[in-house]
Amino acid sequence: MRADAERNRCRILAAARRLYATEGLGVSMASVAREAGVGKATLGRRFATREELVNAVFADRMDAYADADPDPWHGFTGYLHAVCAMQAADRGFADVLTMTFPAAKALEARRAEAYDRLLELITRAKNSGHLRDDFTHQDVVILLMANAGVIAATGDAAPDTWRRLVGHMLRSYAAPDAPIPALPEAPRPTALYRAMVRLSRPGAGQHA
Repeated sequence: MRADAERNRCRILAAARRLYATEGLGVSMASVAREAGVGKATLGRRFATREELVNAVFADRMDAYADADPDPWHGFTGYLHAVCAMQAADRGFADVLTMTFPAAKALEARRAEAYDRLLELITRAKNSGHLRDDFTHQDVVILLMANAGVIAATGDAAPDTWRRLVGHMLRSYAAPDAPIPALPEAPRPTALYRAMVRLSRPGAGQHA
C-alpha cells in the first residue's frame, strides 16, 4: 500500500505541475485529480488543500531563484531576468511569485529566504553605484506583476514579448554610469496583433 500511495502522490504532483505550468494556479483540484487519473478522495488523502498541493509542487523551485553573481550589478540584473524567465516558462510559478499562501508554511518560508537574498542583491547593486538609489524592493513585485500580465496577454502569439519589457525595466533601474543590458528585439507587429486579438476574446483576461 505504501508503494501504491507513493505512486499516486507522484502522479498527482506530475499532473499538477503540467496543469499549473500551462493554466496557472486557477486549476481546480478536481481537474488535477482527472489529469492524474485518481479519484478526488485519493487526491484529498495526499493533499487536503490546494495550498498543500501548491507547496509540494513549488517549494523547491523557490530555492533556485536567488543565487547571486559575484558582480553586484550583473547579479541584480541576472536575478531579475532569471525570475522573469521562470515566470514565462511556468504560469503556475508566475502565480506563486505574485500571490501569498499563508497556509503553505514551507513555501512562505522559502519566499522569506528568497526575499532576504533579494534585499542583499539590491544593497550590493546600490553600493556598486550601478543601481538607482530610489529603487526599492517593491519595484521587483511591480515588475513581476507586470511581467505576469504580459505573459498571460501574449501567450504563444508573441511568447518573447516579456523579454522586451524586462529589458526596458532594467534600463530604467540603472544609474547613469551603469552598464546597460542590450535591449531585446520588439515583437513583430503581426505577432503583437495576434496577441491583441487573442486578449480581446471573452474570458481571455482570466489566464487566457
